[in-house]
Amino acid sequence: MYTYEANRQQHLAWHETLELHELTAFQSNQLTNFKMAVNDVKNPALHSLYQEAIRTIEQNLKELLHYFPMAPEGNRSSGKEQDMTAFYAGQLLGFAKTSVRNYAIAITETATPQLRETLQKQLNGAIQLHGKVFYFMLEQGLYPSYDLPKLLANDVDMANKAISL
Repeated sequence: MYTYEANRQQHLAWHETLELHELTAFQSNQLTNFKMAVNDVKNPALHSLYQEAIRTIEQNLKELLHYFPMAPEGNRSSGKEQDMTAFYAGQLLGFAKTSVRNYAIAITETATPQLRETLQKQLNGAIQLHGKVFYFMLEQGLYPSYDLPKLLANDVDMANKAISL
């Protein structure tokens, strides 16, 4: 009989480390965005929902940060300056990525040929935007996708910055 405790690994698996990265990056970016916008939300009920979302995301990030030391090797430091370029680029990348997914799903639900053509055209545009933003971030050193330790260090830094706002 297999038991997890008896066969516990010393680090996270690569695939779960990458999912941890995706969740942390997305939530850090959204937390920063929500904190920047919350004071502009005048409707009391919506303002309360924003505050709840902020508290929830902060807690989520604090919990996820506990798993970063278990990621496959890497150095983690938080000595970066407060340049918001990475935040804005990450926000645009997240939008483009979500757009690609949403268009792909919408196409599978489309029966009208003209609408399908329109969605395919827009999907191709979203794919192109994603590529442009990704390569911008890669070239600027904002998304070191081929260097897992750096990628994870960026996630920890971004999450800590979002929590401390």
